[in-house]
Amino acid sequence: MKNKGLWITLAVVAVVVVWGISKYNGFVGRSEKIENAWSQVENQYQRRSDLIPNLVNTVKGYAAHEQTTLDQVVEARAKATQMTLAADNLTPEKLAAYNKAQGEVGSALGRLLAISESYPELKANQNFLELQAQLEGCENRIAVARKDFNDAVRSYNVGIKRFPANVVASMFGFEAKAYFEAAEGSEVAPKVEF
Repeated sequence: MKNKGLWITLAVVAVVVVWGISKYNGFVGRSEKIENAWSQVENQYQRRSDLIPNLVNTVKGYAAHEQTTLDQVVEARAKATQMTLAADNLTPEKLAAYNKAQGEVGSALGRLLAISESYPELKANQNFLELQAQLEGCENRIAVARKDFNDAVRSYNVGIKRFPANVVASMFGFEAKAYFEAAEGSEVAPKVEF
């Protein structure tokens, strides 16, 4: 009779240990998915950043007196490319700063593209049209990468907050991750003035 109780206790302990290991491994997998999703966000922003010098040089040939706007684009790109974030250190404050820098690039690009309206020859330039199409594609890829990142963060955060898995999460130091949020003021359409 004593052996039966011992076996039942050992079986329960084994089930709890296996469950705990399974939950731990699940959190590690979700954490890795967040890191992968973040690297895709960075990859798409880098792709956009790589297109900017070509776009600026194409516009320069047609709009030399728009130097201020061209300088703003180059400056915003330089600031954004200097800022790097590790996926394991994505605090809301750091994400907001990163998002702000990327928003400044987007805003400067918007002003640069608006300049093209004043230059019919530029609007007809094949290089400009191709670069503009590539930038539009980049913006779409950025939106998808950010959505995928937020989906990965949501899955991870829900997993570490649910009971009883939250016990395992707190035992091993798994903490909630920050979401990539829209830049402040992005709900208002930008004004383009000539």
